[in-house]
Amino acid sequence: MLTIVMGFLMVVPLTAFAALPTPTLNVSASNAACTLSWNAVSGANGYDVYRNGNWYKWTNTTSWSDTGLTNGTAYTYTVSAQNDTTTPVTTSPKSASKSCTPTAGNGNTGGFVVSEAQFNQMFPNRNSFYTYTGLVSAMVSFPQFAKTGSDEIRKREAAAFLANVAQESGFLQYVRESNTANWPLYCDNSNVLYPCAPGQQYYGRGPLQLSWNGNYGAAGAALGLPLRTNPDLVATDPAVSWKTALWFWTTSTGAGTMTAHNAIINNQGFGETIRAINGAVECGGKEPTKVNNRINYFTNFSNILGVSTGGNLSC
Repeated sequence: MLTIVMGFLMVVPLTAFAALPTPTLNVSASNAACTLSWNAVSGANGYDVYRNGNWYKWTNTTSWSDTGLTNGTAYTYTVSAQNDTTTPVTTSPKSASKSCTPTAGNGNTGGFVVSEAQFNQMFPNRNSFYTYTGLVSAMVSFPQFAKTGSDEIRKREAAAFLANVAQESGFLQYVRESNTANWPLYCDNSNVLYPCAPGQQYYGRGPLQLSWNGNYGAAGAALGLPLRTNPDLVATDPAVSWKTALWFWTTSTGAGTMTAHNAIINNQGFGETIRAINGAVECGGKEPTKVNNRINYFTNFSNILGVSTGGNLSC
């Protein structure tokens, strides 16, 4: 920097600032849209998004949906972190480029046994955050979900999953846990593998209300997402939100001995899905009203899909 003082030319060195780390970008496609998410970079106060090699937008969030795109057309994205409070502005290297090709939605996108019309019938008053395309996009990462076994088993699993979602999220009306008084309570300090990150809270978010630092950490590790350090991705990115629910459904045994996915495909009954999702709180006569709610929702959704519920409905 050059500065003139009393007729003299002085050279004032610029302050050197630490380089910002490169963010890790994740991209998912849906109908006429590409959803981007990335980890929060320490020291950054914003992010530059590039599409097809050109600067596209600046945002101070860690996720963004590019909408109004042409289905069948490939788009490439990169993102870089930025701190514009420094002089000069500090910018990270660009992330690795990720490609995304939006696909047209139809009544049964991606081979899902639940059509969009049926999904709308099940959740007519849902929060607009929970989209059908977000669910179908998330299912790409879980090819076993609702695609294992006979057509009846596949539809039964979809009905069972969505029935538990209905109970946990108030028929997809709640993105975040409604009881804000509980928000600070979900930090398990004994979990050394996935410790609580400073300033973060692990209250229920998403279709199955993912809770606790251990679950956010494990889900993030499985999905390649920074959910332990940025848990609010579950409440700001529809595809990520659905992915965490499907991750829990297909991997967690909860208070039971099997995952909810395995309970259905192995004909162990809907009751075992309740045990895997929230059995420690509800099963064994502890919360009969909630258990009955889940059974009623499952019965209704099974009727919509035209399949029987099978046996062993309760826990």
